[in-house]
Amino acid sequence: MYLMNEIGIKARLLLMTLIPAGILATAVGAYFSWQHLGDLQQQLLERGQLTAEHLQRPATEALLAGQPARLRSALASTLNYQDVRAVALYDADRHPLEHSGPQMFVADKPLPETPLAAGTGLQIRSGERSTRFILPLQASPELLANAERNDIEPDALIGWLEVELSHGNTELRTYQTLLSTLVLILLGLLITSLMVSLMGRRILEPIADINQAIARISKGQLDVRLPKQGARELDDLAEGVNTMTQALQSAQGELQQNVEQATEDLRQTLETIEVQNIELDMARKAAQEASRIKSEFLANMSHELRTPLNGILGFSNLLQRTEMTTRQSEYLDTISKSANNLLAIINEILDFSKIEAGKLTLETMPFNLRDLIEDTLTMLAPAAHQKPIELVSLIYSDVPLGLSGDPLRLKQILSNLLSNAIKFTHAGSVCLRVMLEEDNDSNASLRISVTDTGVGLSEAQQKSLFRAFSQIDNSLTRQTSGTGLGLVITKRLVEEMHGDIGLNSAPGEGSEFWLTVTLNKSSQASDDLPERPLSGIHAAVYEPLALTQQALLHSLDDLGLRTSIYPSIAALDSALRSPEGQDIQLALISSGENDAEWAESAQAVQRWAAAGHCQSILLVNTVAQPDLLDQLPKAHCAVLSRPLCMRKLYRTTTRLLAPRGDAGASEVSLPPTGERRSNPNSVSILCVDDNPANLKLVDTFLQEMGTRVRTASSGVEALDILDEQRFDLIFMDVQMPGMDGRQTTEELRIREDMSQQSATPIVALTAHALADERRKLLRCGMNDYLSKPINPEQLRDCILKWTGHDLSAVTAPAIEPPAASEPPRTEPRILDRDEGLRLAAGKADLAQDMLEMLMQSLPGDREQIERNYQAGNLDALLETVHRLHGATRYCGVPELRKRCLQTETKLKEKAPCDDEVKQLLEAIDRLQSALSVL
Repeated sequence: MYLMNEIGIKARLLLMTLIPAGILATAVGAYFSWQHLGDLQQQLLERGQLTAEHLQRPATEALLAGQPARLRSALASTLNYQDVRAVALYDADRHPLEHSGPQMFVADKPLPETPLAAGTGLQIRSGERSTRFILPLQASPELLANAERNDIEPDALIGWLEVELSHGNTELRTYQTLLSTLVLILLGLLITSLMVSLMGRRILEPIADINQAIARISKGQLDVRLPKQGARELDDLAEGVNTMTQALQSAQGELQQNVEQATEDLRQTLETIEVQNIELDMARKAAQEASRIKSEFLANMSHELRTPLNGILGFSNLLQRTEMTTRQSEYLDTISKSANNLLAIINEILDFSKIEAGKLTLETMPFNLRDLIEDTLTMLAPAAHQKPIELVSLIYSDVPLGLSGDPLRLKQILSNLLSNAIKFTHAGSVCLRVMLEEDNDSNASLRISVTDTGVGLSEAQQKSLFRAFSQIDNSLTRQTSGTGLGLVITKRLVEEMHGDIGLNSAPGEGSEFWLTVTLNKSSQASDDLPERPLSGIHAAVYEPLALTQQALLHSLDDLGLRTSIYPSIAALDSALRSPEGQDIQLALISSGENDAEWAESAQAVQRWAAAGHCQSILLVNTVAQPDLLDQLPKAHCAVLSRPLCMRKLYRTTTRLLAPRGDAGASEVSLPPTGERRSNPNSVSILCVDDNPANLKLVDTFLQEMGTRVRTASSGVEALDILDEQRFDLIFMDVQMPGMDGRQTTEELRIREDMSQQSATPIVALTAHALADERRKLLRCGMNDYLSKPINPEQLRDCILKWTGHDLSAVTAPAIEPPAASEPPRTEPRILDRDEGLRLAAGKADLAQDMLEMLMQSLPGDREQIERNYQAGNLDALLETVHRLHGATRYCGVPELRKRCLQTETKLKEKAPCDDEVKQLLEAIDRLQSALSVL
């Protein structure tokens, strides 16, 4: 259609005439050519058949007479026939007897028998250049009688006659026919074209005249008028053009006046717009500068406020460890909560300022999705339980748990959504769901939703929800607090992760906030819990809350438990008393939230334990009731708080189901992992560090927690130990001479894959690591990292996270705060014994040992630093500084630690470090001088 629009009328007439004529002529010519070619082919076949039949009788007589040479002249004369190329005579076994003409062409395509040769047995084979006719020669009774042969049966096959006809003459006539047909078709089309051109000229010439007139009119010559064109349609067109020209001529004068007036108005308007543009540009620059100043102010203010706040929080924590009256404790709790709230607000403002300035960067590291969600819910559970609100998470079974991304920011997103849901929900539930939308080998697309039964949002509130510093309730009597930045930061973080966020809500019907995010899969953070470790064990469940019951059943199914649901404690009690209750080995009941429900649950537990029901293995699921826990038989039950965490549930159930030594206890089959980890004292840990002081400190902390510790001073030694013994957890120093921590981890992972062993959790210990170095640690196979100095609380949390053992029952020694506060110092001290005592967890003898071990290594370290620096050996210099930095992390030497940090940072960044090395050497000298006078 586009091509037809581009061509003229003359070409259209030609196409409209030539195309049908050409198609008709081509069809007729093709039909008659096909008929003629068929006749030629039929004539060729008939000539071949007649020639073979003509030679049949004399050939048969010659064979019967035994004189095939007698036929030689007849065969030679046959070559004079039209198209005959060669003739051959064969005996009955196809052996050649006589041949005239050239060697025959190959012709393997058999043709069907023609009516002319019906009953003769003639075979026709066609090739590219010739057709061969093969006729069998039979001894007819008539010829046998004349030949007087008695050794041949009548109608017996005595030979073969083959005639070959060339295709050359037929092909020539075929080409002649096709050429004649083509010439006739082209001649007819040419004549048709000439006739159409002559007839079309009478149409095109008036149209050309009208076109020229219109072109002159378009140039402004409005005095042009068209005469009569000799055809009714063309006359109407010419009259229309004349009328249009006259109207344009009359309107031109009026238009000229309007144009002059409009031009003047436009000139004045442009002058006004130009002035306004200048004013707008100045206002835009001023606004940008104000926004930049605001962002810088927010960032600086947040940083400046966080410094004293950290001091308030730190000393509040220290003060909480001292003896205080009840009122002082309440006051201190209020101070801590207020400071934490203020710190959360400042962090939101700081994040918002980073986003506004475009300086927010996301990290990529492996993490376990279920652990991240359960940590988030555990952190927000107290606020939900105060209302009370049912807080649960549902992670569907097809969702991959080992992912890679920015776990801190993802946790921040979930915390904002969940805290908002809890804030605006006064009763009911808040549920976090994680579903898989798309999945492939490298990444997974997740849909995360937070559904609540709160007040809901109107359409107007939804439109302003993601605006900065805007809140749903801005009245003076509002019951919620905050900056109004949480959802704005959440939306920007989701967008940074290339995801979407939205909500579905209606007033009084609750809200659903949802987001989609695509994360890479990671084998380093995959679920390390055993697969269905408690298969075959029967558990009875009483949980009245529907969502909590659903989440609990998901978790129990992952553990392999066979569950039965009961609507009340009374129904469960009846089931345990019945014969079928003997099969129940574990009972999980909800104790409720008030004292009456708790008393009912406690009485039921005591009654079952006394009667020996459920193999005396009971698990009570409740909101924490610390003042009532003493009522429970500790040998038969345990208490977990909502929301349930998978690791705590697995650890508690395996401990409760572990075999007991008394005769009345039934033996429960547990996997090897459960047997090995059922007792916290059996936790085995390997510590690898080339610094003896660091090794001694970590070893001391871990032994006081009741763990079994083994140490190694190098990566090679650690691998040798791991060949002999398996450990629950490995603490690995990163920078060591020879085989460093990363190389040791990679080698261990290779050995574990080859032996098909489960991966042992490895936690990196580093004194100082940049952001890209932390990512490298996790990529090489390490599961986590801790920054030195290490304290007992960090070790306990890490052991709980990666082994599932809660060692918080081991009481850490109290840390005595400094006797009096001192004014802040602009420069760090050379020696701070109070800090050393605090780093040693309040152990004076350990603090002294750590300081003495540092002083013993200082002269050698100083010599190596100076020698490597003068030789330009930066790798060896970095190794020595890193080792010294790690040692200073556990001693009260603030100045030396600061100089080590500065020097190590410069060396890792490949930046000039002359001043830093000089200051480090001076700090070593000052520390040695300070200790020499003590």
